[in-house]
Amino acid sequence: MPETPAAPAAPAVHPIPDRHGQNLYSVDTELQSLLALYLPEDLLRHLRPHFERLGGLAGGRLDELAGTADRNPPTLKQRTRTGLDEQQVIKHPAYVEMERLALSEFGLAAISHRDETLGWKGRMPPLVKYALTYLFVQAEFGLCCPVSMTDSLTRTLKKFGAPALVQKYLPRLTSLDFDELAQGAMFMTEQAAGSDIAATATLARREADGSWRLTGDKWFCSNPDADFAMVLARAEDGMAGMKGVSLFLLPRRLDDGRLNHYRIIRLKDKLGTRSMASGEIRLEGALAFLVGEEGRGFVQMADMVNNSRLSNGVRAAGLMRRAVAEAEYIAAERQAFGRTLDQMPLMQRQLDKLRVPAEQARTMVCQTALALARSDAGEADAYALLRILTPLIKFRACRDARKVTGDAMEVRGGCGYIEEWSDPRLVRDAHLGSIWEGTSNIVALDVIRAVKREGSLPVLRAHCEKLIAEAEPAPAFAQALRDALARAATLAETAAREGGDVLARQAASALYHCTSASAMAWEAARTGSAARLRWSQLALLHRVLPRDPLAPDALPADWTAA
Repeated sequence: MPETPAAPAAPAVHPIPDRHGQNLYSVDTELQSLLALYLPEDLLRHLRPHFERLGGLAGGRLDELAGTADRNPPTLKQRTRTGLDEQQVIKHPAYVEMERLALSEFGLAAISHRDETLGWKGRMPPLVKYALTYLFVQAEFGLCCPVSMTDSLTRTLKKFGAPALVQKYLPRLTSLDFDELAQGAMFMTEQAAGSDIAATATLARREADGSWRLTGDKWFCSNPDADFAMVLARAEDGMAGMKGVSLFLLPRRLDDGRLNHYRIIRLKDKLGTRSMASGEIRLEGALAFLVGEEGRGFVQMADMVNNSRLSNGVRAAGLMRRAVAEAEYIAAERQAFGRTLDQMPLMQRQLDKLRVPAEQARTMVCQTALALARSDAGEADAYALLRILTPLIKFRACRDARKVTGDAMEVRGGCGYIEEWSDPRLVRDAHLGSIWEGTSNIVALDVIRAVKREGSLPVLRAHCEKLIAEAEPAPAFAQALRDALARAATLAETAAREGGDVLARQAASALYHCTSASAMAWEAARTGSAARLRWSQLALLHRVLPRDPLAPDALPADWTAA
């Protein structure tokens, strides 16, 4: 009888690499180095176990919850079974569990407003919140919107709200008790008033007791059943245009427990952020309270939006990190033609093209968070620096995330197109960053506005010059950084001086790339990371300097000379 053929030997490594279960903090040595650079040593030592725990959750249980919530989006229940108009957004238990982790256990929305969080006595610098968010968003993006809006609403209420209003509502906004804490939102967009705030049509009528009643429609309201929302409306007897718009705090429930007088008309069917509800709101004489000065709504809302824009940049950076880390893992584990993918020159080049924008964004998160801390402390020029760094990261990092997540999907191959994996969700979610809190055009113009109104450009340039000087890179590379920075500044000055709106995007990108390249070189000198210095050089070479598309792709030799 013929012999039965032997079964083929099982491969030592499964041919489909799966990174699920990794601790996203423990494996991220660059993040650990940056946090050691930017955070005080004693604070980092205290927080390390919390970073470890969140990193483990993000790579495992939290990622599972996010996938479940994405596949089971919220629904709107209009009435109780007895016919009462008690609207309720029904959230999947997986989303509710993520809310508990984000808002209660890690206090992501309250951490900047409390004197004790995560066992640390004293106010922590903004980077702690953003580092935790950076880890969290690698698993779940949608919930980070309500987290950011709650944090931003609290900041704006504290800054502009009447003392009695702050005293009444702040405790719930800063609570870590999941059954007591409140969530926030902002209802700004109308059908005819998106970025054009002057077109706001919602009306506010003043009552005898000093409260206000709001009437009108809001078109895009994320977290529509939030406990509190900041709302823009126009006083009935107010001025036309921007000067007639005021900011109001809208509670979901009245003091007697009844729902306030507004309705969620429907929930949006969105491309991404499917886990989190977004809807349309109809205000029907809803009770609200004026925040700050009447007619100054745009200025006050801008403070909230700017804080949210920084959070947008953090989330984009986190999405890129997740996408790049997945691609790196696949390339290291997947074998083809007798080698792992990361041994192949084209894959090495492809991974570099993913890493550079992801690391630029990570650096800009740290730099902007540091500027925010300095600004809040009242340091000279810190606000002007923050004022330009914030729209820079919102503009460029959010746009980069769309490409990085899409290109990283390709590394996984066909599996990257399958909904069982994280790639499709990352791609869908990444596209929203360039839309909410200001589209790319609006945010690029805000960079120019910071140049014109805040005097931010000389401050940014001095900041970058200081980073380059302290980095002490190779003289030729240092000069290339300075020359590029000078040209970028000239372009921004031209746009500001000549009203050259058409140059706004070009100028914003140039300033972002020069700033991030300078800061990465500084970080490399402080942490000893050769990879970080190389990414700095690649950012300048590939994203700023003119290049011959037919020339070989290599760093100039004198950029690496001692």
